[in-house]
Amino acid sequence: MLNLSPNGCSVWVTNQPELALKPTAVALGKFDGVHRGHQRVIKPISSNREMGLNFNSRFEEEVIRTPQAQLPTSVNKHIYSTVVTFNPHPQEFFSGKPRTLLTPLNEKIQQLGTLGVEQLVLLPFDRELCSLTPEEFVERILVQQLQATQISIGHDFRFGSERSGTARDLQVIASKYNIPVKIVPLEIDKIGEDQAQDIPIEMTRISTSLIRSVLEEGDVERASQLIGRPYTLYGNVTKGQQLGRKIGFPTANLELPKDKFLPRLGVYAVRVFDVTDVHEQLQFIAFGVMNIGNRPTVNGTNITTEIHLIDWSGDLYNRKLAVELEKFLRPETKFASLEALKNQIQLDCCAAKVFFG
Repeated sequence: MLNLSPNGCSVWVTNQPELALKPTAVALGKFDGVHRGHQRVIKPISSNREMGLNFNSRFEEEVIRTPQAQLPTSVNKHIYSTVVTFNPHPQEFFSGKPRTLLTPLNEKIQQLGTLGVEQLVLLPFDRELCSLTPEEFVERILVQQLQATQISIGHDFRFGSERSGTARDLQVIASKYNIPVKIVPLEIDKIGEDQAQDIPIEMTRISTSLIRSVLEEGDVERASQLIGRPYTLYGNVTKGQQLGRKIGFPTANLELPKDKFLPRLGVYAVRVFDVTDVHEQLQFIAFGVMNIGNRPTVNGTNITTEIHLIDWSGDLYNRKLAVELEKFLRPETKFASLEALKNQIQLDCCAAKVFFG
């Protein structure tokens, strides 16, 4: 499949490693969040990137299987910077339960494109893959199917049956095929750097689990620092019940991917961008306040995401928005009346204005 990220960088995506563009320079891992630690693992294979193929393709919604006959004729001209990850997420496979993600697939593709990655290979995470020994994984996947010329992994990377292979094991096995493996040190959160000796390593090491925990607390400012960019929700504007319009605060109802991880329920100060045209840069629309929650004041039962754009009017229906979460303002509250809710939204808008200056 071909995908075009918003900045114009194209990323070739396949869920069949044998159809990958070859040879490859591989960054290997889960990469949910594409946070600062992940970016550090990706850098060794993207920093040497030559100018690759320029695919003029619209952004698609689903991964499809691409017949070999459709591959470009110039695939062997240079080494392709390639991120190799797993689908579904290993935790989802082992638990049997759906797992929400910091970066669902389409969002991950966008972020990889901005980092200069040319290709994303989604290894089907199934019993067959789980049964491979570390040696078989290297030989079948990395050597035979991907023709890897170099590999980059995090210090804590594990692979093979029962996660028996370590980063050092990969380095040793790959050396038999003359493939250099760079083991990237852990990325540490600078917030805890001065107290590193007093704080457990899991509280200072930048990881997906730490970011999820921080977002569950509503601390989007620290989450942004850990990720390296604001935590962002992407979705299409759909028609809601239009209750906000009735109390003088019209809202855009944002339909999000079902597997998108949501932060703490409540009200946030946000920046809103239009990303409907994937061939263009993000277009800033307005500052706003966003509520993520069940709308208890009107006896709502489902979680919705609604945005009121401050000092802005217009039609956003069927537009695709990117909403950057900048500040947690307050938890979701049930008010005694719509009038009380209206007064609180006014206060929320004032707080957002003060925050954005």
